[in-house]
Amino acid sequence: MAVYQYTARDQMGRVVTGTLEAENDAQVAEKLHQMGFFITAIERAKAGPGEARSFFDLFRGISLRDLALMSRQFSTMVNSGLTLVRSLTILEQQTTSHRLREVLSKVRADVEQGRTLAEALSKHPQAFSSLYVNMVRAGEAGGVLDDVLQRLATFLEKEFALRQKIKSAMVYPVILTLAATGALLFMTMVIIPQFVVFFQELNVGDLPVPTKIVMAISYVLRTFWYVWIPGIAVAVWGFLRWLRTPVGKAWWDRTKLHLPVFGSVIQKTVLARFARTLGTLLGAGVPLLQSFDVTSKAVDNVVVEEAIRKVRASIREGESIALPLSQVELFPPMVVQMVKVGEEAGNLDEMLVKVADFYDTEVEAAVAALASTLEPAMIVFMGLVVGAMVVSLYLPIFQLAAKAG
Repeated sequence: MAVYQYTARDQMGRVVTGTLEAENDAQVAEKLHQMGFFITAIERAKAGPGEARSFFDLFRGISLRDLALMSRQFSTMVNSGLTLVRSLTILEQQTTSHRLREVLSKVRADVEQGRTLAEALSKHPQAFSSLYVNMVRAGEAGGVLDDVLQRLATFLEKEFALRQKIKSAMVYPVILTLAATGALLFMTMVIIPQFVVFFQELNVGDLPVPTKIVMAISYVLRTFWYVWIPGIAVAVWGFLRWLRTPVGKAWWDRTKLHLPVFGSVIQKTVLARFARTLGTLLGAGVPLLQSFDVTSKAVDNVVVEEAIRKVRASIREGESIALPLSQVELFPPMVVQMVKVGEEAGNLDEMLVKVADFYDTEVEAAVAALASTLEPAMIVFMGLVVGAMVVSLYLPIFQLAAKAG
């Protein structure tokens, strides 16, 4: 709970000031409306010692969660009759994101100078995507900014929830991989050299081939660590740099969609983002061709972007949406049929949102199944690798025992 200072007028027109405890300014506005007050100003009281911002907040970026919360609060304030400048001032004061606070301060200054909200937001693409800006522009033009901000908040919340579910499902496999890799390195760098000394003391003759291979690997890793560690680092750095180039990004985006296990999950994720973005834009009143243009950039996949642009070109020539979609292999028949029904019924935006919800559910189920499949597969794989190393180390001992017998 935070403390908010407010200035309002009662039903007799008298100025009333005071403080209220609430989770956010929207709750303050609701309480004041219930009390019969007309709000003129709401601001959060200055933080006390216990509310001081963490040093690490200075380096935290603007997350989808921050934007979603800000959008929902912004919508509530606009709906309550607060001006844009006053709403932005309140948002600037209460946000916990240092970066977002700086951006909102600049946006507020631009709005005060007479720019539209969309124009002010478009100057900060690192915080507000083209989707966000275009929807706000449509909301301002149609006089439904509060509704558009609510749609944006819902969109961002769903996007954030989907990403969190994917991340949480992959946490255990990643930890397991790191632990197994650490165990293998420990065996290679510490345990195997002890066996080398042991075999030398026993004066073992010709070692089995598997044992020689394991010891050779251990020797190379221990002796030439100054070569392979920087080599791996440079290779990873170079590969990541190449992926940022147009050619590298196109190759990676195409490869992701055809990966043996992860490809279907990535494709469903892209389809969910496509449907939700396009549906949200159309529902906010953004023109069809402009919606497709924004959506092509929002999917963040070069291959899908090219497919959407082809569909957009066909629509511009007068074709329906469903027909060019059906000619692109990326879009399954279910998506095409839902779009066709939506076009005929005049509720395309609602149909697209339903498609997005369907694929969100599909992604959640696929990720859960993938995680449950990866865990035992990785355990078995690492068990086989560790087991092979152990057996290769004990083979000379078995040979000595056989000779002694």
